[in-house]
Amino acid sequence: MRERRSQSAGRGEPAPPSATGNVGGRWQAAVVTEGTVLHADLDAFFASVEQRDDPRLRGRPIIVGGGVVLAASYEAKAFGVRTASSLREARRACPAAIVVPPRFEAYTRASRDVFAVFADTSPLVEAVSIDEAFLEVGGLRRIRGEPSRIAADLRAAVAARVGLPISVGVARTKYLAKVASGSAKPDGLLVVPVETEREFLHALPVERLWGVGAVTAGRLHAAHLRTVGQVAALDERELVALLGSGGGRHLHALARGEDPRRVDTGRRRRSMGAQHALGSRPRPRAEVETILLGLVDRVTRRLRAADRVGDVVTVRLRFGDFGASTTAHTLARPTAQTAVVLDVARRLLASRWPEVETRGLTLVGVSVGGLDDHAAQLSLPLDDAPDPELDRTIDAVRERFGAASVRRAGQLDRPERAPQPILPD
Repeated sequence: MRERRSQSAGRGEPAPPSATGNVGGRWQAAVVTEGTVLHADLDAFFASVEQRDDPRLRGRPIIVGGGVVLAASYEAKAFGVRTASSLREARRACPAAIVVPPRFEAYTRASRDVFAVFADTSPLVEAVSIDEAFLEVGGLRRIRGEPSRIAADLRAAVAARVGLPISVGVARTKYLAKVASGSAKPDGLLVVPVETEREFLHALPVERLWGVGAVTAGRLHAAHLRTVGQVAALDERELVALLGSGGGRHLHALARGEDPRRVDTGRRRRSMGAQHALGSRPRPRAEVETILLGLVDRVTRRLRAADRVGDVVTVRLRFGDFGASTTAHTLARPTAQTAVVLDVARRLLASRWPEVETRGLTLVGVSVGGLDDHAAQLSLPLDDAPDPELDRTIDAVRERFGAASVRRAGQLDRPERAPQPILPD
C-alpha cells in the first residue's frame, strides 16, 4: 500500500511534519493542519473484484464487459484500454487482455461490504456511487487520531475485510479530497495539508477541475490557460466572459479552493436505473423490447423494495457509432408499477427506433427519476388499469423462491440475466 502527504511520495506511514527552524537550540516542527474530509474511491472496482475472486487473473490485464468495456484493470489501462470504449478497440490496444463477463451481484455484495467499513469508520458518510464516498472525520480526533491516521486505518480495514484496493484523499474540502484520491491512485493515500493546498491545487492541469470536459478544456487551452493556477489568477469576470455565467463562477471558485459543500449524510438517490450492453450485432426490435421489459422489471422491483415512487421515466440508447440518445417522459403521478413504467419506456424506445435502424444499437438503459417516498398510488379510471397488488404478489414470490421463479411471457425464450446498474458519469 502506498501513502503520501501533499505531493511527496513515499512508502509506509504518512510523513511527519517537516522541520522549519532552530528555536532555543532545538528544531521546531512546522504545524501541519489536516483537513477533515476523506474521499474514498475503490480502484478499478469491477476488475478488482474479478481479480480478488479468481487468483489466476491477478496481475494480468482484465476487461470486464461484452461489446463495451465496463471496467478495466490497471494492467489493461496501461495499454490504453478505457471504460466505455468498444471491445474491438480494447483488444487492438491490448491483445493479451482477458475479457470476463460482468457479475453485478458480486459487485453489489462487495460494495455493501466496503460501505460497512465506511460506517464503522465514521457516522458521517455520503455515498457518491457504488464504489466511492465522502467521510467527515473531524469529530473523531480524540478517539481515532488525525484524519491521515483514520484514512490509513480505513484502507487497511478495506484490504483486510473485503480484499480490495482503495485510494483515499484527505483535504479541507470535498473537491480537494476527490482530487487527492485521484492523484493517489492506484491503491494510495494522499493528504493535502491546509497550508499547502493552494500549491497543490494550482499545479494541476485544468482538466482536473470539476466540470471541465473536452469542450471546456478546449476553450481554456485556446485562451492559453493550462493549469488551475492560471485559471485562479484570472478575474472572475474574465472567466464568465469566456465560459458563461454559471461555468465561469463555478470554475473560478474551485480554482481558488472554495467549496462550501459539507458531507451530506441525508443525501438520497434521485433516480434508479439499469442498463444492458448489447454488443455489436444487429438486434430485432422484439428482442430489444424483451430486454427493456427485464430492465423495467428490475428497476420497479427496487423502487418497491425501497418504498419509493418516481414520475420521470427515461430511456437511454447508445448507438453503433458511439453516439447516444436520452429521452424522458414525466408521468401525471409518481408510481412504482411495472406496467405503467413499461408502457412509457416502450413508447420512448419506439420514438427512437428509426434512428436505431440506421445507426445500430449497442446499449439500452431505463431509469425512473424524480423519486419520492411512497405515496398512495391512485388507480387510473380505466377498466384495464394495472393492479399494484399484482406487483407486490410477484415481488413476494420472487423474494421467497428467487428472481427467476416468476417470469413474464415475453421473457420465456430468453435466459435470465441481471441487468447492469447505470454508472455515474
